[in-house]
Amino acid sequence: MLKDRFQSDSNEAAKAKDELRLSSLRMLQAALHNREIEKRTRLAKVGKDPEPLTEEEEIEVLVTEAKKRKEAAAAYEKAGRGELQKKEEAELAILSQYLPAQLSPEELAHEADIAIQATGASSKNEFGKVMAYLREKLKGKADFSELSRLVGEKLGNG
Repeated sequence: MLKDRFQSDSNEAAKAKDELRLSSLRMLQAALHNREIEKRTRLAKVGKDPEPLTEEEEIEVLVTEAKKRKEAAAAYEKAGRGELQKKEEAELAILSQYLPAQLSPEELAHEADIAIQATGASSKNEFGKVMAYLREKLKGKADFSELSRLVGEKLGNG
């Protein structure tokens, strides 16, 4: 599981006195812990036994945390806060090492075409159906803002 890898890498960062890496991994571990608590609570409400996070759920948390860093870096850049922007970008670089390989722009365009064909979408009204298909298929492997733009273009021309 990724959680074990994060713990091990956290220990290494602590020994190496790599403060940025250590704080980034601790933040990620806290987010994972919070997601575990949410899941445990949700399962308890329906009378089920607690379960650990699946690797897919761990990747979802990782993607969410990476997205937060990307958005924060963009906001700091817009506000002219270069030092904070660099810190967010450095944290994003650390988290990105754990993300599944991301699809290239060409692969994204190809996947968008496949999704449009598979869902039978022909207009912008069916955008949500195409994106739902892609979210399920490409979880953690794609930049969904770029994918959303591509699908919108393709359906707008259809």
